[in-house]
Amino acid sequence: MLIGAWHFSGQLLYPDDYPCNAEHYIFCESPAQIGLEYEEIALEAEDGVRLSGWFIPGRLDNAGVVLVHGRGATRHAGLRDAIALSEQGYPMVLIDLRNSGESERSFNSMGFHEAKDVHSAVAFMKEKGIDKIGVVGYSMGASTSILAMSENPDIDAGWFDSGFQDLDTIIQERGRRDYGLPAVEQFSRLVRWFYEKRGGLDTETRTPLNVIASISPRPVMIVHGTADIIVTVNHGRTLYDTAAEPKFYWEIPEGRHTRSYQADQEKSTRLISDFFSQGLQNR
Repeated sequence: MLIGAWHFSGQLLYPDDYPCNAEHYIFCESPAQIGLEYEEIALEAEDGVRLSGWFIPGRLDNAGVVLVHGRGATRHAGLRDAIALSEQGYPMVLIDLRNSGESERSFNSMGFHEAKDVHSAVAFMKEKGIDKIGVVGYSMGASTSILAMSENPDIDAGWFDSGFQDLDTIIQERGRRDYGLPAVEQFSRLVRWFYEKRGGLDTETRTPLNVIASISPRPVMIVHGTADIIVTVNHGRTLYDTAAEPKFYWEIPEGRHTRSYQADQEKSTRLISDFFSQGLQNR
């Protein structure tokens, strides 16, 4: 069990890169691929990690959105939703989280340290005079954004797609799915213990499930598909049940992991546009 737990903790710390592919992310080039002007930006997180990203200007000067990709992915994940958000006039920041894309190599902390990367993107927006800021997160990026929003009062609305509720549950589910391991609490705690020691983390108290209710009265939107085998739909349901008002939920029948845009492009476009219109412009 010790060897297995050490190995699993290493898989969490150093995931394989997930190359952008059109089936999943639709757009794998730059914002120019969807007809948007942009500039390359360089940011620095509060712990000194160097980050890369894109800034996409918009016609609004008082509201903007930060888009946050998932584990092993890159900023390209947000380009799908950038179409609808740009039509609403929002300036946007799409960042490569630490240890991802063109950002500085580090290790993965399942949101614990990555929340600092979101804070740096929000600070960049504030420096541009943008007062109302929303965040869109996918998978681990959704859980990261929940943690960041609970810490940062400058984030006014959060759209969370396919996020996980806590690390123990993910370890048990992925261990059963990927390695045929029994879903026992002792094993997940041992994995998490190694993970925390190796990464300097606190993954027990700082979980999305523990903090999501504290985001209120700022609005949150939980999105999850019933056919998600990476982060099962029970995570989305539990996060929604735990969140305080105002909260909204879109459960996608047969929806796969972070593929809400592909599942129903018209509804996805309408919901994300309406959510941020209410959450950023009408508050």
